[in-house]
Amino acid sequence: MLAAITLLLLFQLAGEAIALYFALPVPGPVIGMALLFAALAWRGGPSVELRGTAQTLLQHLSLLFVPAGVGVMLHIQRMADEWLPIVAALVISTIVTIAVTALVLRALHVHEKESS
Repeated sequence: MLAAITLLLLFQLAGEAIALYFALPVPGPVIGMALLFAALAWRGGPSVELRGTAQTLLQHLSLLFVPAGVGVMLHIQRMADEWLPIVAALVISTIVTIAVTALVLRALHVHEKESS
């Protein structure tokens, strides 16, 4: 498990380094995740150890939201003062996400029919 966590953290570190070095507007962990995906696609999938470690992390994913919840509680007055822009951003981003997901799903479905 330690080797798998180390591997995940190394990919995150690589993503952070790339984001900082090239001054990219993309978060380092996102770049690291893309690098990990590329490496796993090239290898043909994750190892048993990496799969087990990822499953364990996913089972405890809710714990990763505790710092965010603490941050919300720390700035609750600011959120109360700026509730309208926050709600608008949440609603608009949710609608855009659903729309983009639907469009991608439609494109993939059409592509799947053409390749069959």
